[in-house]
Amino acid sequence: MTTVGGASKSEQAYTWIRSRISGHVFGPGYRLVLGSLAEELGMSVVPVREAIRRLEAEGLVTFERNVGARVTLVDESEYAHTMETLGLVEGAATALSAPLLDRAALDAAAEVNERMTQMLGHLDAHAFTELNRQFHSVLFEPCPNPHLLDLVHRGWARLSGIRDSTFAYVPGRAQHSVEEHTQILELIRAGADPLEIELAARNHRLRTRDAFLDALHTRSPRTTGEDS
Repeated sequence: MTTVGGASKSEQAYTWIRSRISGHVFGPGYRLVLGSLAEELGMSVVPVREAIRRLEAEGLVTFERNVGARVTLVDESEYAHTMETLGLVEGAATALSAPLLDRAALDAAAEVNERMTQMLGHLDAHAFTELNRQFHSVLFEPCPNPHLLDLVHRGWARLSGIRDSTFAYVPGRAQHSVEEHTQILELIRAGADPLEIELAARNHRLRTRDAFLDALHTRSPRTTGEDS
């Protein structure tokens, strides 16, 4: 692997491994062998180990005795708890960000949502999820509370290795998602009460959780959750 100027080898390894987890090249349960990864990246195992430790802190990698590092397996309960937590912290962060969002920012979010709307007839779950991340990022990134913002980032990171299949698994949720985005933007533009904005953002996240879990139970009572 050719190194990129300005980025440490640990950062390069982190970005490379994380992109393969989020893209499902390294799926849940995939064994991350330090030596093999280091060889493919063209570096020693030290920065690769540092990258994997960072991914472990984000919940994307798990260390098992006598096995080593694996991409985290997320079960139904873990998925539900993560989505619930993210709904709480992201809702609060969005409400705190709302007064700081100017017209340009809201127009940018609306443009992303329009691109999502245009994809509904030929849904690409991975691309749709990336646009969904961009939309919400516009709304929560200005949050003035750095601790709260860090929790939001951690929640998204925890889901990043598994989230793409939600819209593929429950394609009907995509339509409702863009409609709810529009409602959240309308509340912010209108200067609605912060609590109303917080609840709208929170419930938007929880509805995605519920749609996935309902579909999961309908298709198979024995399956476990795979994503966000």
